[in-house]
Amino acid sequence: MTIDMSQFFQVFFDEAEELLAEKEKLLLAVDVASPDPEDLNAIFRAAHSIKGGASTFGLNDMTEVTHVLESLLDKIRKGEMALTAEHVDAFLSAKDVLKMQLDGHRLGSPVDQDAVADVRMLLQSLSQDDAAAPPPKPALSLVEDEHQYTTFHSAFRIELPAVSDADANALMSELGLLGKISRESEVRDGMVLHLQTNEGKDDIISICSFILNPDCLKISEEAVEGPAAEVQLSEDELGYGFFEPLDAMFPPLEGEAAAAASVAAPVAPALPAVTSSGAEKKAAVKKEIEKPTASQESTTIRVGIEKVDQLINLIGELVITQAMLEQRTQLLDPIENERLLSSVAHLTRNTRDLQEAVMSIRMMPMDYVFSRFPRMVRDLANKLGKKVEFVTYGASTELDKGLIERIVDPLTHLVRNSIDHGIEMPAARVSAGKTETGRLSLSAVHQGGNIVIEVSDDGGGLHREKILAKAKQNGLSVSDSMTDAEVWQLIFAPGFSTADVVTDVSGRGVGMDVVKRNIAAMGGVVDIRSARGFGTTITISLPLTLAILDGMSIKLGEEIYILPLGYVVESLQPAPDDVKEVNGKGKVIKVRDEYLQLVALHKMFALEPKFLEPSDGIVVIVEVDGKKAALFVDDLVGQQQVVVKNIESNYKKVPGISGATILGDGGVALILDVPALLRSGK
Repeated sequence: MTIDMSQFFQVFFDEAEELLAEKEKLLLAVDVASPDPEDLNAIFRAAHSIKGGASTFGLNDMTEVTHVLESLLDKIRKGEMALTAEHVDAFLSAKDVLKMQLDGHRLGSPVDQDAVADVRMLLQSLSQDDAAAPPPKPALSLVEDEHQYTTFHSAFRIELPAVSDADANALMSELGLLGKISRESEVRDGMVLHLQTNEGKDDIISICSFILNPDCLKISEEAVEGPAAEVQLSEDELGYGFFEPLDAMFPPLEGEAAAAASVAAPVAPALPAVTSSGAEKKAAVKKEIEKPTASQESTTIRVGIEKVDQLINLIGELVITQAMLEQRTQLLDPIENERLLSSVAHLTRNTRDLQEAVMSIRMMPMDYVFSRFPRMVRDLANKLGKKVEFVTYGASTELDKGLIERIVDPLTHLVRNSIDHGIEMPAARVSAGKTETGRLSLSAVHQGGNIVIEVSDDGGGLHREKILAKAKQNGLSVSDSMTDAEVWQLIFAPGFSTADVVTDVSGRGVGMDVVKRNIAAMGGVVDIRSARGFGTTITISLPLTLAILDGMSIKLGEEIYILPLGYVVESLQPAPDDVKEVNGKGKVIKVRDEYLQLVALHKMFALEPKFLEPSDGIVVIVEVDGKKAALFVDDLVGQQQVVVKNIESNYKKVPGISGATILGDGGVALILDVPALLRSGK
């Protein structure tokens, strides 16, 4: 029987990407002058795991890079070589190359072989450059570190047919995690391994079967010399073996000592005196690492996003069906049908709870976005010769997966802008009475049904006069009487840039307008606060999800439309004198000494209205990006939460319409695209 290994490729790709992200996070946080040994071990483990997986699946290009990377990391973590900033840069470059190779295997994207070769040569040269390395640490005795010895109680002989070098290396790597592995030399037509371990035969068979054909395996137990085989392990092997409890390393107590011990609580026996605290630290670290790993495997499961989307769609249909039942039961006699109405009310509560629970599955922490920026901030600050401290707040705040993927690009541009335009050069900051290191923060917090994301820096702030001058130069309608908030909004105009020099970082004026347009497409708004000399804060407010919408039902003729509640300011019935005709520009309405454009929706959608005059119907005041308008409708039906359906993917793009929903009576209602309606200005 052969196993189709391709079914496991996606699991490897996902895990490798997570390991690369974790490795980058650790490298960016490491203290080069005094690195934490456990951080170095964690970085090494990430490289080792990627190497093992790549070898298992025959991805030799990744195996070659990780092998060189692993060798250099091993020297550093063992203290044979001091960690330097050059090492960190090389490791980050290796991470980029491995990510490129991973995407090449997963997505078929091109791989720059010159970059791969350059990184390999860099890692090899750094690995050989050990002139300044400290002398290797002397071997520790049992008194110095009791964890240097362990006791294996079983030994196995594993006979295999002729296998490829890749499979052999992968198998030895995996079995090495169980104990002490060695390979018998001079064996014809096959391979023989000897494994000393504390694991059972079934575990060994499972690992071997995962990599090779299980029908070809022959595993037999071997005699263990003496009561147990005591094996001295290197520091490398200590990171991966499974160990017996410490009491197995010491002889049992006898006589009075045993009697005294039996009275005490059943805890591990006291260890002999240790002259170095390193052993205690290693034991504590090992326990801390192993426990969460087991917990994580037992409490999480990988599920494809398409399955989650399918589940959300089904829940949406269930919500619609429940609304239909609720609407039908409103016509029933409440006394004669008391039990039925009670059951429907109970169904309504359960449906809402189920909907919220399923929607939470699509919610992801903002750390998914925030974790991308430390590397970018570091590289860009070094490139520009600036010093930047990057901090994040609210990384655990959750947002819908669909939105979280679309917010990455706008935030990337805002962060780059803060470093390039906002934070000053170190000398300029010192002369202004600031620290030479600028501070850039990224935060997220829930406010009601929205999430508020802020990008804030303590740089020079926006320059009002410079922005106004540039706006006049670009032909924008501006005046010196404009408020600061209005001036700051000018930077979102297409093609607007105050940069004196165009660089590969910024200056072309093609960023901020795209940022605002993308945020608006997600139903969000952007606001700017700035003080000259003290910094700038850009605030983005987004709905938590695009799948559920709080809306106001309005009536146009015989049709029902949904108006997103987030845009609604108020509704009113105007007096005839408040409606004015502007020659050639349509009608406006006066609301508290402010004239607003009047948009007749029945004309936009070619409907027969119930009322021809606004004073006979209802006017709904909406606001988008600080601009207000009045929508003329026939009537207000009510407020409700609706399940949004994509109309463009199922039909085609309809001007002025952002989606559709199914009402409680089974009818379809279109959801109005308010920003598009205001832009059309009809």
